[in-house]
Amino acid sequence: MSKWNLPRRTFLRGAGVAMGLPLLQAMTPTVRAAEVSHPNRMAFIFFPNGAIMPSWTPQGEGRDYQLSETLSALQDFKNDMNVITGLAQDMGRAHGDGAGDHARCASTYLTGAHPVKTSGENIKVGMSVDQVAAEEIGERTKLPSMELGIERGRNAGNCDSGYSCAYSTNVSWKTATTPMAKEVNPRLVFERLFGNGEPASEATKRRQFYRKSILDMLATDAARLKKQLGKTDQRKMDEYFTSVRELEQRIERNEKLATTERPELDLPRSAPAELADHIRLMYDLQVLAFQTDTTRISTFMLGNAGSNRAYKMVNVSEGHHQLSHHRNKEDMMTKIQRIDRFLADQFAYFLQKLRDVREGEGTLLDHCMVMYGSGLSDANRHAHDNLPIVLAGRGCGTITPGQHVVMSSETPLNNLFLSLLDRMDAKVDKLGDSSGRLTALDA
Repeated sequence: MSKWNLPRRTFLRGAGVAMGLPLLQAMTPTVRAAEVSHPNRMAFIFFPNGAIMPSWTPQGEGRDYQLSETLSALQDFKNDMNVITGLAQDMGRAHGDGAGDHARCASTYLTGAHPVKTSGENIKVGMSVDQVAAEEIGERTKLPSMELGIERGRNAGNCDSGYSCAYSTNVSWKTATTPMAKEVNPRLVFERLFGNGEPASEATKRRQFYRKSILDMLATDAARLKKQLGKTDQRKMDEYFTSVRELEQRIERNEKLATTERPELDLPRSAPAELADHIRLMYDLQVLAFQTDTTRISTFMLGNAGSNRAYKMVNVSEGHHQLSHHRNKEDMMTKIQRIDRFLADQFAYFLQKLRDVREGEGTLLDHCMVMYGSGLSDANRHAHDNLPIVLAGRGCGTITPGQHVVMSSETPLNNLFLSLLDRMDAKVDKLGDSSGRLTALDA
């Protein structure tokens, strides 16, 4: 093997853009592939309005369990994930503040802290787990963290029974008083991943910038690099470039659909008209960010807290939030379950994309910890216990997957966060209402 060593933080550069690379053999020429150390990645996905828990909760415990109707979408990943039952976010409850459970469920989801009830500027909740990790290890990557969403929101005004819209719109909090604004536009996420860090101040400049493919801009640097690589690395580069090119084309295609097929909607530029397309593009961008080690930390909101979106693609024309107050009516619960299953299907797509990326002797999914869940369980009761939580990935071999882990009632969700932070090399003693570490998943 050649003694030439390519640094892990190598970027292709050209025409004001920079693109990270996947892990190549040339980056670790002195060790066998099986000995390559891969970084852990951590992603948190939030869906609004809880779930129909009888259709979500698996039967059985430990390895001897059966996936539920909703989670049957994840059957192919049963050995790559754990379903965790019994976790709670107690700070999402009123604690004397009255109504506002949807705002509290989002703001406490990753913080485990109780939000100050205000619709003014004096918002305060707590630092979220993703930002704790970003503060500790964010300097190791181009982007300390990435915050994505599907629905736009605002950080001012009253959105839920006297709670600021900031609480309903954000799950990521840099400090107790500073939410991390999410990006819902796939084109702008792509630009952030591969741009040179300079803000695009004018939309016209941005359109001119993207008349040419990112890969075309990097062609000269890429050709130079490929001449120095072995056949295996050249093949990996070709596969990676193909995936980036396809993503570019999908973004371009969806921009045209959003502006020509649905002109009556006030859509942001490049946000797909179809929800599934939008969600999958955002998942693909997270895969790309992790694959290139552009960031190791992400959050993704599939909807703002209390979202009242209709899901007509699964024959649900009523609003999600409206249906969540189902009063145990079977027809309304059936429609909510369709939404739950639709979102689980999209999550399965994400896991497949992560598993398709080879890294050394394993996959990108093996080197991830992806939490999928909600800050409510039964939204009809505004229940903040027994939360619907799935944790996918092996955390670089530190997590034993393939289980239904049933915790003691009221176990703080933040106990899981402490354990994940340990695996990210971002150890802290306490986060929110944590009472210890969750060790049931340890390999």
